[in-house]
Amino acid sequence: QAQLVESGGGLVQAGGSLRLTCATSGRTFSTNTMGWFRQAPGKEREFVAAISWSGSDRSYADSVKGRFSLSRDDAKNTVYLQMNSLKPEDTAVYYCAATLSFLGVVHDLKLYTYWGQGTQVTVSS
Repeated sequence: QAQLVESGGGLVQAGGSLRLTCATSGRTFSTNTMGWFRQAPGKEREFVAAISWSGSDRSYADSVKGRFSLSRDDAKNTVYLQMNSLKPEDTAVYYCAATLSFLGVVHDLKLYTYWGQGTQVTVSS
């Protein structure tokens, strides 16, 4: 059974950094686009970043561009989201997700088939 498990969330002051990790198991995701989404209280889940199955293409939401960086290590079945210069508005539950195989970098959450349970990120001012 395919599983995505996020870790690395926590409480950090504004301007600080966190690195989220998404560990996959149960099947290989080396041919899948991997993405991160977030959901703040009372808001819809929104796209944060995605990386193609080859690792050659990345896409970021405008709100995190230049501050967040996404990478993958398929040998370790892991995807990383490095978050720098965090702001209070980055506070949310962050979810790791995967598309079906060989789909390009996409922002629409409906195109992501596999989801983790989420990890809380809280940024204090």
